[in-house]
This record gives sequence, C-alpha cells and structure tokens, in this order.
Amino acid sequence: MKFKVNKTILALATAVMPLICAIWSANSYGQNDYQALTVEELRLTKASQVMPIVVNRLDKQVSEFEDLLGKAQSYTSLTQLVIRHGKAIWQAGVKQVKNSEAFDDRSLYWARLKMFKAMRQLPLFQELLPYQQQKLLWQLSLLSRGQSDVVFDKKTDKKILITGFDPFFLDRNIDQSNPSGAAVLALDDIVVSSDGKSAEIESLIIPVRFADFDQGMIEELLEPHIGRGKVDMIVTISMGRDDFDLERFPGLRRSAKAPDNLNIYTGADSKNPKIPLLRGKPLTGSEFVEFSLPVEAMKRAVGRFAINDNHNVTTTGGKLHDQQAPKYLRELRQQISVEGSGGGYLSNEISYRSIRLRDLHNPVLPVGHIHTPRIKAFAPETTPDIVKQIKAMLTYAVPKI
Repeated sequence: MKFKVNKTILALATAVMPLICAIWSANSYGQNDYQALTVEELRLTKASQVMPIVVNRLDKQVSEFEDLLGKAQSYTSLTQLVIRHGKAIWQAGVKQVKNSEAFDDRSLYWARLKMFKAMRQLPLFQELLPYQQQKLLWQLSLLSRGQSDVVFDKKTDKKILITGFDPFFLDRNIDQSNPSGAAVLALDDIVVSSDGKSAEIESLIIPVRFADFDQGMIEELLEPHIGRGKVDMIVTISMGRDDFDLERFPGLRRSAKAPDNLNIYTGADSKNPKIPLLRGKPLTGSEFVEFSLPVEAMKRAVGRFAINDNHNVTTTGGKLHDQQAPKYLRELRQQISVEGSGGGYLSNEISYRSIRLRDLHNPVLPVGHIHTPRIKAFAPETTPDIVKQIKAMLTYAVPKI
C-alpha cells in the first residue's frame, strides 16, 4: 500500500517539530511553569525582613535591570538585557565581596533571585513560549554565575579556575553564608605567585539544585576550559566538615537524604544510592574516580584549620563494606559507590563530574575538590581565615601544576 504525502503538511511538520521537541524537553525536565516563583525566590520576603542590608546591598544593579525589563518589547531585547545584566550583577557581586573585610557572599545570591523574580513576573516574559522562557532563565543563571567573565587576560605562567557554591539549607538559617562562595568571589581575577611562578585565578558560582546538575550545568560551565592549554588547574570548593578536606575519591552516586535549595529530594539514601542524570540520560563513568591535585604542596598552607587528604568512602559489594579509606583507586574497582570522599551530595558530585571531564578531555590536568570548614549562618570572624587559607593552598600549588 502506498500513501501520498502532502508536501505542504510535510513542510509544516518539519518546521514545527524542533519547537515541539524544545517545549517537550523543557516540560519533561520538570519545570512546566517558568512563570511561577520558585521556593528560592519565595524566600526573598523572609530574607528581606531578617537581613535587609544584605538582601538590598546590590539593589542599584537590580533596579536598573527591572527598569529596563519594563521597557523591553521583544524576546530579542530581553536576551540582550540578560546578557548585559547577568554579567554586570556577577561583577558587582565580586566587587562587593572584595570590598568587604567579612567576605559576605550572600548579597549576590539574593540579588540574583530578585532578577529572576522580576523576569518571571514580566508580562512580556509570560507571553513567550516555554522554551524561550527556559532559555532566558538558563542564560541569566549562567551569566550571573560568572560564565562570560572567565577571561585569563593577565600574563601569568599558569591559569587556575575555581568554583564555589551558593548558600544552602536556608530553611534552617535564612542568613546562611557559604565560605566557598565567599572564597571564589574574593579570589576572582587575582594573581598569586610562588617559587617564581605566577597564576591568574578565575571563578564561578554553582547553584545548590539537583536539576541544574542533571541538565548539564557543570559540563556547560567547565568543559570549555578543560582542553589542553586552556587552564592549568581546576579546583571545586564547597562547605563541609570541621577542617579542610581534599577529597581524593569522589563517587558517582547520590545518597544524601538532604534537599536542595528548591526543597527537592532525590529519593536516594545510603541503601538506595542513585546515579545522577546528564541531559536526560544517566551519567556514565566509573563508580569512583581520583583527584589529581598537588596535595603535598597544598598542605603547606598552614593556618587556623588542618588540611586533610581524605580517602574515606562508603561502598557496597565486593570485599569492602560501609566506610573505608582505600589507599589506591584500584581497590575500589569492584565496588558500588554510596558516598565518595566528598559525601553523597552535590559537593561530591561536582568533584566527580569535573574529574570525569578531565578524564575525557585532558587526563593530565590537575583537578580536585576542597571542602572548607563549615560555618553556621554568617561568621565574619571565621570566613576571612578560610579564604586566606584557600588562597595559600592555591598559591603553593602553582609551581607544581
């Protein structure tokens, strides 16, 4: 049996199919309504009441963005505003932290959320197609986290890229800071030198959201810099335990029962560790990987806190059970990861994903994770010491990379 195909219908179907796929992709990702305020954005009311100075510190930049949004007349003009002001709020956040003796990272976080809230509530934005809305929000997130500001333009011997995280667990402490975010903002675009070698440092801030990881944000931010000759070291940083931990063996799976900043739970736990996604498919790779940081050099950064080379992991299957501290990666070959050295949350996962990218594109590149000492809420008496010691670790690493 033969069928005649109407060429007009075929052409129309061909034209609209990419749009249908884009909308399906956005909706299937679990964000059906880009106009609705998120859990993070809804916290702005309480945050403004508890710490108005912190929340409003970057309002000059936010207000300018809001004013121009109201004058925009097209998707193109919104895109241009996102590009310009996404980068501008990042630069304002960096400047604010550098000018603060307490290294307060929180203002950038809350200013970014104000910009997202203003975008969602804009009538023009609400008239756009879902895939256009998603693209604007994704672009604003990337740019306000430093994506377009990673430019190594100083004549140094080496180039170092570092990442930190947003504040998190905000329902416990709405005024929570994250020393990893404070550190990368304070150290962005500086030059450090040791033993006659210099390095420029550039920074990025990562969201504490499972969905962004699953959608490929880490890969989108880091992959362009991992090829040979582009950077000389990548260090991911997050808030962790009592002292500094250099996390030797990141694991593939999620197992933490804690929610993210959207109050999303993965359903994973120590009895049911789950493999994360990468753009809709399970993330592929070994159960464990090993970092390649110059550990001994970094441990020379003596300060207020100890620096540990942490080998601890949690596994299931084979000869190892529960928590172990293997000396070599080969001891973990037959194991299923429950927790890597960095745990079972997004700190461990960003380390795993960055090392996975290293293995794919540049196996000799030094890549690894630093867990900082944890702080409760905001700790201006502690965070400067944490930042100072991270800077020293990176400085001592320069001659070894």
